[in-house]
Amino acid sequence: MNDLTTGSNLTDSRSNSGERQRERIDLLVGDHAQRLSERLQAHRAQLFPPDARRTLRKFTSGEAAELLGVKDAYLRKLHLDGRGPSPETRAGGRRYYSPEDIQALRELLESGTKSPGTYLPGRRQGDHLQVITVINFKGGSGKTTTAAHLAQKMALDGYRVLAIDLDPQASLSALHGFQPEFDLLDGGTLYDAIRYEDPVPLGRVIQKTYFTNLDIVPGNLDLMEFEHETPRALLQQDGNLFFTRIGDALSTVEQDYDVVVVDCPPQLGFLTMSALSAATAVLVTVHPQMLDVMSMCQFLLMTSNLLGVVSEAGGNMSYDWLRYVVTRYEPGDGPQNQMVSFMRSMFGDHVLNHPVLKSTAISDAGITKQTLYEVEKGQFTRATYERAIESLNAVNAEIEALVQQAWGRQHGA
Repeated sequence: MNDLTTGSNLTDSRSNSGERQRERIDLLVGDHAQRLSERLQAHRAQLFPPDARRTLRKFTSGEAAELLGVKDAYLRKLHLDGRGPSPETRAGGRRYYSPEDIQALRELLESGTKSPGTYLPGRRQGDHLQVITVINFKGGSGKTTTAAHLAQKMALDGYRVLAIDLDPQASLSALHGFQPEFDLLDGGTLYDAIRYEDPVPLGRVIQKTYFTNLDIVPGNLDLMEFEHETPRALLQQDGNLFFTRIGDALSTVEQDYDVVVVDCPPQLGFLTMSALSAATAVLVTVHPQMLDVMSMCQFLLMTSNLLGVVSEAGGNMSYDWLRYVVTRYEPGDGPQNQMVSFMRSMFGDHVLNHPVLKSTAISDAGITKQTLYEVEKGQFTRATYERAIESLNAVNAEIEALVQQAWGRQHGA
């Protein structure tokens, strides 16, 4: 009897010890979250003071000319002739143009050309809104990095772009200056516009960014509510089809944009399926490692099965294009090269010709919550910067060409 009592007491003691340990871990995690949040807020305040408006750097005349597709000498002539915006002139007579200046030059040059769309390449009468979903089942594939650089480059190239952060982790939002636990205390995500009860107009949650032509719908943990509420809505069969909600919300603002870039969460939940139903194009990011490709295989199988069900229920599963983009690619890595060759043999033209190279320039820019289009290239060695930016530009140019083809014309024609 004493042995049984002793054993029971020991069990109770272990149970109580386990509860105390769990309580300590809960407190520890909460404390870590609070301290980390405060440190990140202090870091942001140091980089971008609360009373300061985050702005995009100015571009050299050479960079502006490349974005516009003209010669630097032509921009100089426009300036000397008093046509278009006046650039900032710095030491040595070097000219710098703001993003607003570049857009003004686009409009000036477009008004004088006989080839519509040369400088303003966006939608024309009859063109449908392009909704590009950037997806991957596995984290760390460069999905957010790809989405951010695509949205920003298309904005710089004259498209009217809406970026949507559909990932509750909100990395795309952070890259554009939003810290969810401080900036989105009262909502302000896509969830507000797609929730089942009292949704708000999408226009109310769209935010301007410091990029001319680029708006954003930021994200935070509120997005998870859609994942939690959808099963209940399905059980109630109240007619609110979950897979139509993002498309319905976008239809209210589609005249304001040429392209929507959606950064999906790294999971195949109701948010991702609704985004895929609203999409006109799908971009799958792939890190060329065996485990990542195996994960993508599972993702594709699951996606096919689930979207087949959505299609049978009336969802729109037809796309203008689907492409795989190789990310974080290291050309000198033999196994990666083998994996890329394997993918090209399997998927052919569905793999973009150009990969996104792994680069310290991209990762170092991310430390200050910036992309490579934002940072001053003087912060890196010339070769490192040019190698990375050429890679990103090549990938984005392929995607822009696909957008133009979806509108029935050649790129810039």
